[in-house]
Order: sequence, then structure tokens, then C-alpha cells
Amino acid sequence: MAKEVAKKAAKEAVTIKSIEELEQELRAKRNDLLEAKRANKAGELVNPRAITAYRKDIARLMTQINERKSNG
Repeated sequence: MAKEVAKKAAKEAVTIKSIEELEQELRAKRNDLLEAKRANKAGELVNPRAITAYRKDIARLMTQINERKSNG
């Protein structure tokens, strides 16, 4: 039970990043997504679910960036 609480707390721990750092991470994730799509088409991608994970990560990053830009 204690391990589950610790894992949940670790997931919820948020590090404050600047908009520039978030945008840099966004560019890296978009590049990773592009490479994963290419690998999937070539039949080299072992885990096709990685594409979905990249898309969700990109959406999360974009949400954070937009929130920070709108809040000033």
C-alpha cells in the first residue's frame, strides 16, 4: 500500500519548466513521433503503442505551453 502511494506521489510531482524548455521537449517528442511512424511503416517498430504514447505526450506538452502562455 505504501509503495502505491509513493508511486502516485512521484507521478504527481511536477517540476516547473520554462516555456522554452517545454517547447524544446515538444520538438523532441514530435521528432520521436515522426521516427516511430517511419519505423512502423518500414515494419521495424516493435511496439506500435509507442506512437499513441508520443501523441499523448505531445498533447500534454501543448496543454502546458498554452496554459502558461494564456496566464502570462
